[in-house]
Amino acid sequence: MREVMVIGGGVVGLASAWWLLEAGFGVTLLERDALLGAGASFRNGGQLSYRYVAPFADAGVPLKALRWLLQKDGPLRFRPEADRRQWRWLAQFVAHCDAGIHRRTTARLLQLGELSRSAMGQLDDILPRAEYGWREAGKLVVYRSGKLFDAAAARADAGAEVLSAAGCVAAEPALAAAQPVLAGGVFNRGEAVADCHDFCTGLGQRLRAHPRFRGIVRGEARGFLLDKGKVSWLDTSAGMLAADDYVLAAGIRSRTLAATAGIYLPLYPLKGYSLSAPVRPGDCPPEISVTDFERKVLYARIGDQLRVAAMVDMVGEDVSLDAGRIAGLLRQARAVMPRAADYETMTAWAGLRPATPSSAPIIGATPLNNLWLNVGHGPLGFTFACGSASILAAVMRGEAPPISLDGLALRG
Repeated sequence: MREVMVIGGGVVGLASAWWLLEAGFGVTLLERDALLGAGASFRNGGQLSYRYVAPFADAGVPLKALRWLLQKDGPLRFRPEADRRQWRWLAQFVAHCDAGIHRRTTARLLQLGELSRSAMGQLDDILPRAEYGWREAGKLVVYRSGKLFDAAAARADAGAEVLSAAGCVAAEPALAAAQPVLAGGVFNRGEAVADCHDFCTGLGQRLRAHPRFRGIVRGEARGFLLDKGKVSWLDTSAGMLAADDYVLAAGIRSRTLAATAGIYLPLYPLKGYSLSAPVRPGDCPPEISVTDFERKVLYARIGDQLRVAAMVDMVGEDVSLDAGRIAGLLRQARAVMPRAADYETMTAWAGLRPATPSSAPIIGATPLNNLWLNVGHGPLGFTFACGSASILAAVMRGEAPPISLDGLALRG
């Protein structure tokens, strides 16, 4: 039996560990935090948006980004770094801002999304969806600009519902205060919300009970030691660890670890923020997941909490809470959904979403024959975790992946 070391205890690492166990591998999990899912999986937007997967890079985005930088509560902030990885990533991102590339990448991600939807369903017998607050809420994307709304309506899927501003409020009464500024929206059924951290906790419990699971090592990975074209050891704060195979699923830390093996990963930490506010009796929270397209703000009810998630800060590996950004997000939430929750007792969070320039994750082999990747899921880690784990398990067994790896494999 091949023994695998999975590095990273977030949603992607945990899903990777489970699918590898089910594929017949022995698995050890290395995680630096005492809590599983403590990084980008902790208080993210909770979206399982299998159809809403369009890459951030698209024609016109660089010009839009300049406008966003000038807005007080705009969705983007940028702080130049003396780190060539930032500038290299930005150059690659701009190269992907092409309509043709955007269409091809979207098609790949839609395939991965449908695979992920099916793969998550395979967990139902061992991890009931009620345990992590799963709801098939549907997703409503609302537009303020008539021009943007018309364009979205023209390209909406056949199964989507195109709604006027009044129709948006009829579908989701929590939007009543925002109706005067809305042009309309596009609603897709079948999309879901859930608590990603609860999912991580539940899956971690199932891992511990699996007969081939060797346990969780708490420690921080420092780097790989190589010998004859393969990894021989993993240097960690818990000592030197050895396995037959190694899976790198450590979020943004993956880029630094991969570099110790001579591998460049085109990852950059896109910092996002969220607010969690308790829903009280008499409040009017959204039952549908709502995305404010121009503001790039997401609203979702997860259990008894309203989750408001937004923003892309390109500020390096800085997870501190920016008071100005939190205040701006709170202002927007109160303007759009003033009666949705108790904003006075909200809690704030920030996390780093490890994104590739194309928005497509990197899954599978590396030039080292026993080092494997499952990285770069950006804001869609929860959405893609189960699908990418099933791909990884297949390729590590030497089988054909369930979907093509074109656009999802590491480029040389």
